[in-house]
Amino acid sequence: MTLTRALIPAAGRGVRAAPRTACIPKVLLRIDGIPILTRNVALLRDCLGVREITIIVGHLGGQVRAALGDGSAMGVRIGYVECPDPGEGLARGMLHARPLFDGPFVTLLGDEVYVDSNHAALPGILDRPFRAVCGLLPTDDLHQIKRNYSVEIEDGRIRALEEKPAQVRNNLLGCGTWVFTPEIFEAIEATPPSPRSGRVELADAIARLAARPPGVLPFLLSGRYFNVNTIDDLHWAQFQVREARFTEKKISVVIPAYNEEQSIAYVVRDFGPRVDEVLVVDNHSRDRTAAAAAAAGARVEQVKLTGYGDTIRWGLDHAAGDILVVVEADFSFRARDLNKILEYLKDADFVVGTRTTRELVEQGTNMRGPVRWGNVLVAKMVEALWWGQQPRFTDVGCTYRALWRDAWLSMRGLLRGTGPELSPEMMVAALESRLRVIEVPVSYHRRIGGESKHSANYYRIARTAARMLAAIYRHRLGL
Repeated sequence: MTLTRALIPAAGRGVRAAPRTACIPKVLLRIDGIPILTRNVALLRDCLGVREITIIVGHLGGQVRAALGDGSAMGVRIGYVECPDPGEGLARGMLHARPLFDGPFVTLLGDEVYVDSNHAALPGILDRPFRAVCGLLPTDDLHQIKRNYSVEIEDGRIRALEEKPAQVRNNLLGCGTWVFTPEIFEAIEATPPSPRSGRVELADAIARLAARPPGVLPFLLSGRYFNVNTIDDLHWAQFQVREARFTEKKISVVIPAYNEEQSIAYVVRDFGPRVDEVLVVDNHSRDRTAAAAAAAGARVEQVKLTGYGDTIRWGLDHAAGDILVVVEADFSFRARDLNKILEYLKDADFVVGTRTTRELVEQGTNMRGPVRWGNVLVAKMVEALWWGQQPRFTDVGCTYRALWRDAWLSMRGLLRGTGPELSPEMMVAALESRLRVIEVPVSYHRRIGGESKHSANYYRIARTAARMLAAIYRHRLGL
């Protein structure tokens, strides 16, 4: 049997994934830069050859429509059905699509993630008669079965299903992959609400089909599977997917430079062996910064820009990597901390360093007295102003940071700073973009040669602080 049509329920409010889902539908949360819903549309297209997809929308449905449109950009045709009351649950919500289906169709839940799965083998079992097919994943994590549904199999067919079972009798995890005939709609209408949830459960409706010949077929899935119910589920899926392909990612180090001839070669040689690209953005230096960087092995781009922040932005825009790292040109940061930052980046969208851990700060740096405590106080102010995003910061001026390219693109349009204020502005823009930001301690060393352009004396410190505070309040006030 050839499957040509599919249904994706995507109307839920995602209350267990709050606060993230207060402003974005759960199905549009991103895993490794790709919305979950987009991943599932691609799975239906590439593994099953489905070209006609209906999506049930409800909570923030306008964002779903805007994100996927008519599907032409992905080579499919997408139509939408509105569920006016997402609280009625998955099963009752499916009834709104009933008039559109008069033959077998695939159903894939919009908030589940499949990686390297065998969905392409699903049509191979459809030569047998069935009322429905359930995708099942063998697993050692029996607790996960308790969060989904369980099945009992007899003579190659599913004889019973139970939503969120208290006791698990086998290792088969019920997943949100099904093939239904239109009989599922009749079964949903005939199924009473569950005493546990007060809603009609889809597993109970499928159980009614399993009780009548030819019954319900099992389809054993392979690969990795993630059911994104909570923010913790999202973070776990994010980590697993990123870690599996982390070695394939290209890393670019961006170094903004202005008259750093004495130190730039040290920085390039330190980071060069550990990354795929070192990009030195020389902002109209008057010394031999560009020549020294090129001789050390960097890719050098010479520009004429307004200032420090502009130079960082230009570098991040033009770097080639999937992962973008920013460091100073004065050798105050070292590559020995890079692996630590990258490890945390598997679990976050944006990792920022902090120079406030005294054990990691070399004597003789400018991270002392008013500079140190000024950074701490402003960082705590950012925490308070964006309390709902649950940030934890102790330093707003640390340039050593790393982020994914898709994270950069999502925050890029919010940035206006041309000077040192870009540092806290990036942190704030990440929070406004609902990105996951983690701060980690890094080593901080005395600069080689010259003096800091932003904190060499109290006048520069005050000017830098004023620019940072202005940028932060501009974002908080929506200006």
